[in-house]
Amino acid sequence: MRTDYLQILREHWGYPDFRPLQKEIIESVGAGRDTLAILPTGGGKSLTYQVPALSMPGITVVISPLIALMTDQVQNLKRRGIRAEVLHAGLRRSRILYILEQAELGAFKLLYVSPERLTSQLFLRRLKFLDISLIAVDEAHCISEWGYDFRPAYLRIAELRQSFPDVPVLALTASSTTDVTIDIQEKLNMHDTAIFQAGIERQNLTYVVREVEDKDAELLKILSAIQGSIIVYTRTRERAEQLSAMLCSLGFSANYY
Repeated sequence: MRTDYLQILREHWGYPDFRPLQKEIIESVGAGRDTLAILPTGGGKSLTYQVPALSMPGITVVISPLIALMTDQVQNLKRRGIRAEVLHAGLRRSRILYILEQAELGAFKLLYVSPERLTSQLFLRRLKFLDISLIAVDEAHCISEWGYDFRPAYLRIAELRQSFPDVPVLALTASSTTDVTIDIQEKLNMHDTAIFQAGIERQNLTYVVREVEDKDAELLKILSAIQGSIIVYTRTRERAEQLSAMLCSLGFSANYY
């Protein structure tokens, strides 16, 4: 293992050591191999590209479908003294041009972009002037026809690889079936892929399935019995709003997202 990886981790994040598989993934990326990492939520996927990004000479481009998450990660990186920026459709054209100009000058170590940026000819033209060392694809299952949250813009990543054939790709996802694993590698044109997969079992979680006639009544029963905060998932936004209003009318502190 390159000694600077652990030094970077301790210096910028303050962790004494890596979590399981993080070191192996980082070593694979550092060796220039296409890498597929299947780690559970909370398993530290972001560090597997953030740490090597700081040891590489150029810039790491991170493709993610979650704007709020990208923005949050960039803010956290800046607080740690790491040069990073994010590009998404919600920014003004002048801001996008400024970020791209700064990226060309080497102002950032990490540039986060939404997959839809890959449909912008302006972005693709300017991207060719960047010294890209690594392409990280978060939520990589989105590229698969077998995935549960397909984003068509993810298919443009393969075009990006054509412009940077020698740049390694790190694909990241929290879960992947055999079909999805194969599909991710094919859609991203990955070669000689190193695959790392951690177990997804969470021993601190318990799953209970109940068949009830009145879901609202059962929800109220659960809310009354459990201390602390609770997250309620619904099928639609409208249902989330309705439940929130009902709970507030009954004296519970609730909101919807």
